[in-house]
Parts: sequence; C-alpha cells; structure tokens
Amino acid sequence: MIDATLAEWQARLRASTASKTPLRIRGGGTKDFYGETPLGVVFETGAYSGIVDYDPTELVITARAGTPLVEVEQAMAAQRQMLAFEAPQFGAGATLGGTIAAGLSGPRRPFAGAVRDVVLGVRMLDGRGDDLRFGGRVMKNVAGFDVARLMCGALGTLGVLTEVSIKCLPLPRSEATRTFELSVDESIRRVNEWGAQPLPVSATCFVAGTLCVRLSGAEPAVQAAASRLGGETISDGPAFWRSVRDHAHAFFTDAIQGGASLWRLSVKSTAPHADLGAEQLIEWGGALRWLCASARTDAVRLRAWARDHGGHATLFRAGDKSIGVFDPLPAPLLAIHRRLKAEFDPHRILNPGRMYAAF
Repeated sequence: MIDATLAEWQARLRASTASKTPLRIRGGGTKDFYGETPLGVVFETGAYSGIVDYDPTELVITARAGTPLVEVEQAMAAQRQMLAFEAPQFGAGATLGGTIAAGLSGPRRPFAGAVRDVVLGVRMLDGRGDDLRFGGRVMKNVAGFDVARLMCGALGTLGVLTEVSIKCLPLPRSEATRTFELSVDESIRRVNEWGAQPLPVSATCFVAGTLCVRLSGAEPAVQAAASRLGGETISDGPAFWRSVRDHAHAFFTDAIQGGASLWRLSVKSTAPHADLGAEQLIEWGGALRWLCASARTDAVRLRAWARDHGGHATLFRAGDKSIGVFDPLPAPLLAIHRRLKAEFDPHRILNPGRMYAAF
C-alpha cells in the first residue's frame, strides 16, 4: 500500500510535468495562510503517514511526511522526549512534512535550536517524480551536501517530502514560568542579560506590559533560577506557552478576528523597541517581534527597520498580500534560489509562486 501510494504520486508528478499543470502541495492545511497564494491543483499528502522507526536510545525518530504532528509528539512523550524546536501547529491537522516544509519554530527555538537543526535526513519526490534520499537516520551522518536541511522552510517549492528523520531531546524534568510587570525596554534589557548567564531559560514572551519567562531543566536548577529572578508564578504555564506557540493567545486571535495583518519581524535580540504603529508581542529573548497592523501600515518602513537591525520582516497573515509576503531577495541570493528551483523542479510545477514569483 505504501509503495503503491508513492508510485501513484510519481505518476501524478510526471503527468503534471508533461501537461505543465502546477500542483499545490498540501499536508494538513493548517499553514495554508502562510506564504504567497500558490497556483495549481491541490496535491494532498496526508495519506502517506505513520512512524517508520523510533529508537529512543538513539534520540532519533523517522516518520512519513503525512503523519499528524500530534502522533509524533505523543510517541516521543511516552518516552519522555520531545521536538526541540517546539513546533507550531496552528490546528489539529498539522503534519510532520508540513512542519518541516514551513520551517517555523516555537518559543524554545533560540534556546534549543531551529527546525533545520534537528533534521537528519529526508526522502522526497522532486518535480520530475524521482524518488530521492538525502542525509540519514543517524546524528553523525555528514556525507554529501546538506540538502535535507535545505527542505526546511522551502514551502514545498523544491519537492514533495515523503519521509523525515529528526533527532529528539529529553523532556525537561521540571518547568516553571515566572511573570514580571515591566516596560518593554526593561524587558528587552533583562532577557538579554539573563540570556548571557547560565540560567535554564527556555522561552520568553513580552506582551501588554508583562514579561513571561519559562525555566526548564533539573528541578534544583529551576528552583534556584526562579528564586534568583523573582517575579510571580503563572497559574498554567504550559497552556500559556501553547497559546503563544499556536497563535491561540488573545494577541493573535484578536488580530485575526479583527482583520488585522500579522507581521513577523526577525531581528537582533538587542534591537531597541521602536514604535512601529501597532501593538507588539516579543519572543525569543527579543529576537522575534510580532506586530498586529492595519492595512495602512507602512510595509516599506517595517522592512527597512528590520534590515537596519540585522533581520527581515515577513507578512505572516494577511488578507491582502499585494505588498509581498517575504523580503525581496538580493540579486545573488535570488540567483541561487532560481538555480535550486531549476535543479529540483525544472518545469515549475511544485507550489509555483508560494515564496517568490520568480519560482
């Protein structure tokens, strides 16, 4: 059945190549809002699911791309392990393949690594329908080009992921979340100061005058850090961090329901706070800044500010994407992207336009 599914997919890809019919690659659909709106006929990948191999002693799990993310996390949790990058789900249907293709990381990212840091190998079908494998199922695999990590954040423009091998981390023995009533400037200063110290910080979030800091690790270390930092204990820390991770927090839901655009600004953690014309939620020790903006927000100003502070600005959610979702690429980077697209999907049938019009 599994081999038959892949054979069917290969035949479909080759037929689409012959007819030059673009395909819109789709896992669980929980991230359909992200990126430009791609052209083409929907190509569902959720049917190809299931955990292929899981060795908790080696801290490695391999699963088919259509496997629900919750299934992967439940299997790991049963062995007291987790995905280091705290994968955003945005809905119950999130799949492993869609998570890797989107390349998005949650609150733990600056302290435990990004999506690309845990991907060991992938199996995929390129735009010709060829079945390709890159990387492996062991952490010490270093042969060849690191194509597996190239798939992280490619949004399905280079291939249809069919199988992914990722490394796991042990679950922390203890966690606690402390809250502080602070100004935004003082919050940025403190999280950068704490980040430079041997403290078990695993997440930070500033919103509406309150800074939340999560501590994770051995119980004595968490207790000592909590005593040292002070603050108040949040009533339900896990629920709070899930709400931030999955954009179920009121900051995000109010913006979505109110029709505002949601911007994602990735900058240096030490970048000073700036009045950019809308409310902000700040994560990652100051390095990730979410902005709920109206249609009148100056996108050019936002992107210029992000570049001036070592980063970029992405139009994460919006009804009108005419200003472009992603920052325009410099000519050298655009040339590299085009060459990669030409190599993996020469006929441009895989999610054309999902990232940039050029590919």
